[in-house]
Amino acid sequence: MAYYDVIDTPVGPLFVGGSAEGIHRVAFLDGDGHGVREDGWSITALERDAGEAATHDPHAAAEVTTQLREYFAGERSTFSLRLAARGTEFQRRVWSALSEIPEGETRSYGQIAARIGSPAASRAVGAANGQNPIAVVVPCHRVVGANGTLTGYGGGLDRKRWLLEHETRSLPLFAAAS
Repeated sequence: MAYYDVIDTPVGPLFVGGSAEGIHRVAFLDGDGHGVREDGWSITALERDAGEAATHDPHAAAEVTTQLREYFAGERSTFSLRLAARGTEFQRRVWSALSEIPEGETRSYGQIAARIGSPAASRAVGAANGQNPIAVVVPCHRVVGANGTLTGYGGGLDRKRWLLEHETRSLPLFAAAS
C-alpha cells in the first residue's frame, strides 16, 4: 500500500510518499508548479507512481521522515533510503548523478551532462533536474548555473539558497577547512 506523510521543516512543510518499492515523492508543499500543492496533486502523483491508493500513514513513512528531520537538524549529510522514482532512463541517470554531488558542493548543468556521458545535453539535464520527484534526498538544489548563480528550483530560490547554506553550515570543521 502506498503511504504518505507531511513533515514540518525550517523551510516549510514537506510531503513524503512511498510504497513497498521505496520512496516515490519528496516535495515541498506550496511549490511553484514543480512542487506540491495541498489540492491533492501530491497524493494523485504518488498514487500514479506507486500504482495504488495512498493512505496517510506516519508509521510507514517513519524512516524517511526520521532521516529528513536529521538532515534539517544538521545531524545527517547522506540518506540511506530505497528510492523508487519514476522517470525515463535519461532522467534516472541525471538523478543518480545528482545523488553523487557531495554535501556543501554544487555542480553546473554542464558538469552533470558531462558526468553522465552526454556533454552536449545540459538543457536536457536542466529539464530532468526540474522533474526530480524526490527533492532534498536527491539533491537537485545542488545544481547551479555555469557561472555559479542560483537558477530555478521547484521549491523556490529562497529554499534552494537556504538548503545550500544549511549544508555548508552542517559540514564538520575539518571538511570545511580543506
